[in-house]
Amino acid sequence: MSLYRDDGIVLRTHKLGEADRIVTVLTRRTGKIRGVAKGVRRTMSRFGARLEPFTHVDLQLHTGRTLDVITQAETIRPYGEALVTDYPRYTAGSAMLETADRLTLGEKEPALRQFLLLVGGLRTLGSGEHEPRLVLDAYFLRSLAVAGYAPALESCARCKAPAVRAFAIVAGGVVCGGCRPAGAAVPAGETLALMVALLKGDWLTADASDGRHRAECSGLVAAYLQWHLEHGIRSLRHVER
Repeated sequence: MSLYRDDGIVLRTHKLGEADRIVTVLTRRTGKIRGVAKGVRRTMSRFGARLEPFTHVDLQLHTGRTLDVITQAETIRPYGEALVTDYPRYTAGSAMLETADRLTLGEKEPALRQFLLLVGGLRTLGSGEHEPRLVLDAYFLRSLAVAGYAPALESCARCKAPAVRAFAIVAGGVVCGGCRPAGAAVPAGETLALMVALLKGDWLTADASDGRHRAECSGLVAAYLQWHLEHGIRSLRHVER
């Protein structure tokens, strides 16, 4: 029996049999893992509450034939406690977890940068320092960048010209007049500036942005993310815009 330890964020869970649960965790060293937590749905479970989504946990597991088995779980930080009573923050956090799950496709493939980004996003979301949708959009943009899909925002995605006229998802970001494909969006300059600020972590600029530019930014970022994932983020339908 091969034992190992790692810490990670619980992304999702689902039932297995009458008392067990399969827990999907994005871990610091191992990457995304799925482990069986035996008996955690029983009232007297020793660590069932520690294996809920949003929780940062320290785990001990042993390698199984198909799924690893969780033998110990200790809470490091329960990020969910700050989110479950606040609908905007809870739904934004749910979209973060789902996105992290989608962007880390392979199991047991190290994804340290995605893990650290998720921890930082949940911590910022729980602190209440910034508007939840801004935090979510910043997370989306940065997680895409880590995955190699950062949108071009300051020069044309196709020819690198500095004069940009539109935002085209299929082109990879902003485009100049000569490279603009049919159907490209034409966002306000302030919207593009907000996207740049969120990607770079310029919260002074982001927090000072206007509501209409935030809404336009959110629409573009969500569309860009889902196009690259080739899959909708179900949690987004509940996020307050």
